[in-house]
Amino acid sequence: MRAPDHDRIPETALSWHREGRGAALATVVDTWGSAPRPIGAQLAISGASDLMGSVSGGCVEGAVIAEALEGIEAGDARLMEFGVSDDDAFAVGLTCGGRIRVLVEPIGSALPEEFLTTLVEARSERRPIAIETRIAPADTPIARIGRPEHRFLGYSDVPTRFDADRSGFEEAAPDRFISIHNPPLRLAIVGGVHIAQPLAAMARHAGYDVIVIDPREAFASPERFPGERLVHDWPDAALDALGLDLRTAVTLLTHDPKIDDAALMRALPSEAFYIGALGSKRTHAKRVARLQEAGFSEAQIARIDGPIGLDIGARSPAEIALSVLAEMTERLRRPETRPGSAA
Repeated sequence: MRAPDHDRIPETALSWHREGRGAALATVVDTWGSAPRPIGAQLAISGASDLMGSVSGGCVEGAVIAEALEGIEAGDARLMEFGVSDDDAFAVGLTCGGRIRVLVEPIGSALPEEFLTTLVEARSERRPIAIETRIAPADTPIARIGRPEHRFLGYSDVPTRFDADRSGFEEAAPDRFISIHNPPLRLAIVGGVHIAQPLAAMARHAGYDVIVIDPREAFASPERFPGERLVHDWPDAALDALGLDLRTAVTLLTHDPKIDDAALMRALPSEAFYIGALGSKRTHAKRVARLQEAGFSEAQIARIDGPIGLDIGARSPAEIALSVLAEMTERLRRPETRPGSAA
């Protein structure tokens, strides 16, 4: 599934550059704790002043764009530091002022085209990738710093940053900025049941691409799930086609072993960060027995969160959906809480 346009900032910048329009990428590398845009947020600027993305709530955007246009002409990078006043901070939704630093890199000079191409390819293949950029400290509010040094990092280099979606400078190396590029989060909901309806909506608002899988078209219908991606296939085939990676969660909601077990056969050996199954403790015990008989290991079966959801006393479908999304979030952001974790 293609990412929404607002998530395609590197892709857009590369396209503008290849069209001969000139382009630069601006990245937030440091800011106050409650900033309107997080560290790692990006803005693409073309030589014709086309924009995609944002590096602030608007208080410094104009200055960043102006420097980007100059950088595209000169071919050098800029490290910009702004002190945001209390009045400007309040205008963008903060209670007090602070500091923000933005790195502006023209493509083709400061940021090589082939380097950005590799990043875009990794994103299209849903491969987690990070960029380490070595930046000399700026001693003026706007420093022209030539061409920063870049290299790619994989998941094993900075796993805690990938798990937390956290870009930033390394404490041990204050000139080393790590920019995290994770694939979009996905949620495969197996079973178009009542709980799935609020769960799909909540997950979408939380930033997930949602796929509802159910061979029963009456359950996974456009009327019940307006605007959602629906797959009317058996879960094993559907999940094979989807592919389950580190940024995918799977929820099993049908109470029907024929459907849920087919999904588990694909989910348990996968890298999915969350596998949750609806049902009572008794239902889950029967599920475990079936999986043992099918040859799954104790470690694989232990990956299942069942009964599904955090124990918040949920009763209604919406409350159960809330408990599931909360549990997904905990498993994503605190990997040590995942069932079977060695932590």
